[in-house]
Amino acid sequence: MSDETSSQSLPNDDLAAVERLKDAFAKLRGELSKVIVGQHAVLEELLVAIFARGHCLLIGVPGLAKTLMIHTLADALNLTYNRIQFTPDLMPSDITGTEVIQEDKATGVRQFKFLRGPIFANIVLADEVNRTPPKTQAALLEAMQERQVTVGGERHRLPDPFFVLATQNPIEQEGTYPLPEAQLDRFMLNILVDYPDEAEELDIVRLTTSTHKPNVSKVLSGADILELQEIVRKVPVADHVARYAVRLTRMTRREKGDVPDFIRDYVSWGAGPRASQYLVLAAKARAVLHGRYYVSTDDIRAVAGPVLRHRIITNFNAEAEGLRPDDIVQRLINAVPVDEHEAERSGKLPKIFKSANIG
Repeated sequence: MSDETSSQSLPNDDLAAVERLKDAFAKLRGELSKVIVGQHAVLEELLVAIFARGHCLLIGVPGLAKTLMIHTLADALNLTYNRIQFTPDLMPSDITGTEVIQEDKATGVRQFKFLRGPIFANIVLADEVNRTPPKTQAALLEAMQERQVTVGGERHRLPDPFFVLATQNPIEQEGTYPLPEAQLDRFMLNILVDYPDEAEELDIVRLTTSTHKPNVSKVLSGADILELQEIVRKVPVADHVARYAVRLTRMTRREKGDVPDFIRDYVSWGAGPRASQYLVLAAKARAVLHGRYYVSTDDIRAVAGPVLRHRIITNFNAEAEGLRPDDIVQRLINAVPVDEHEAERSGKLPKIFKSANIG
């Protein structure tokens, strides 16, 4: 199935919905730009995760408007929003909620009543998520994966749509608790928030030191987002594109099959199967946001960094040479063949992997 013909398999109603999502994306960017200067790639990756029904981890130094960005996005999407400030003394019940005994004054009967915690919102900002102990971090696991919480043996469904958008400071590590790999894997995207350029920083200063208070309009409702999430999943993916995503993931595993030499040299653990799923889902969302009704390998490559960077664990050799997971991902993109059809015909991957080195 070619890229051009794959769009023809979508019903007309879905094609119209895809066009509507593209328009909504443009409107969202316009509304967010009233408050957030620059950071276009970050905003796009956030929306990719939301329309692909995923969670995000935003990493950046203080002062880059990570919290403001998420709050503004919640306002523009007309969704309920709660912020949880993670601290060392935060307890799991402070996130999920707790049961209390209430007495009916008329009858004198006492019974347990569940008081919902801040996790019960469409968008939950887990601010500085690595500042709380593992026991409290684990309270997010069930919510992120099962979209429910269990308190007192009773399950409580979370609202739909539901997203956890967590922030983390990469510099200050005292008093922090690194996120366990199982929880990191629950985040669809790991988004790096970088410094603005000089012109953008000047605009930030002008915007934030005046009396002007921008008004963000509502663009999409929760029902709209749920409908568009379904459309994203319906977008067809050609076999060679899906195979390309799987190859990218499998090539990160040093002990499995024919992998590049630099993977054996610099990687301790590679990405699991969830990475392949997220590569395809994120690529679908990115394609639709740009108004295309098919997924290309360019989409896979565009989301490879955010999807894979927190799923690749580098070893001491990489640390000694100053290589980050992003460097590994980029070299992997350069090494995995672009001519997918040739790889399919040969039934095996080219020997380029043996000669590919980081340099």
